[in-house]
Amino acid sequence: MDQIVELILESGRSGLDMGLYILLPIMVVMLSLMKLLEAKGVLCWISNMLAPVSRIFGIPGLGVLAMLKLLFVSFIAPLATLTLMDKNGTSRRYIAATLAMVLAMSQANATFPLSAVGLDLGVTLLTSVVGGLSAAAFTYYLLTRNLTDPDTQETEIAADAGSKKSVMQLLGEGGKEGMKLVLDMLPMLILAICFVNILKVTGAIGLLSSALAPVLGLIGLPEATVLPLVTKFIAGGTAFMGVTIDLVNQGLITVNELNRMAGFATNPLDVLGVAIFAAAGKRIGQVIRYAVYGGLFGMTVRGIMHLIIF
Repeated sequence: MDQIVELILESGRSGLDMGLYILLPIMVVMLSLMKLLEAKGVLCWISNMLAPVSRIFGIPGLGVLAMLKLLFVSFIAPLATLTLMDKNGTSRRYIAATLAMVLAMSQANATFPLSAVGLDLGVTLLTSVVGGLSAAAFTYYLLTRNLTDPDTQETEIAADAGSKKSVMQLLGEGGKEGMKLVLDMLPMLILAICFVNILKVTGAIGLLSSALAPVLGLIGLPEATVLPLVTKFIAGGTAFMGVTIDLVNQGLITVNELNRMAGFATNPLDVLGVAIFAAAGKRIGQVIRYAVYGGLFGMTVRGIMHLIIF
């Protein structure tokens, strides 16, 4: 019993340390900046400007907004945009392509904290865009070519008309949203670390490592990467981030190894992410399987790019 209590307390300390000293300052700053840019119409302007190009890949203007929110806020941020697309009659082909893009791209709540321990943020964002566009095009032109929904003529995204607040007010609101996001992430982060510690104690990780190590060895990843990768696809990107930072700090994973596996792991394509997005709307649920297949294609493209670069 004492060992179980000590395991829980150790997991709690690790989760709080990561949440308060790594996640909190990064997310507060990023959310404050994004709140200001959104209120001033900068994000809408960028989305409308890029829409003619993005539609070539099957991504409408709202899809560009979802991309920006994913890259610079968190994996949950595009949810509102996808829900809007579901309700406003956007073609299911566009919805599927946009969701495939989201599932293949990097999520800010994992990439920015990981950059503090050596993740190459520039390369990660570049491969993220390439992988996301690949996933969207693959989904739009191949996987959903037989969907009969007519392509809706999309209007330009309008800036928030209620953005009369001062810069300091906007930054303060963004900071509060960042704090709320981190606080909401803490329970899952602590539970994930506790789950991983239990797997270690019971020897389950050892068995998984022995089984998967030869496969990972083919792409130059050590046995230590089994733990964060298994955690990612079961518990999500936040859990992956927490476990990976811990392993890097212990010297069990090098910075180069972190960057090599980042192409496969820094995305919302996991059990938790797919479940959340599938429940966002009826029409989204209808195309989720296409989006998952497209996301897997984009993730593979990203993963290969990371293996080549690093």
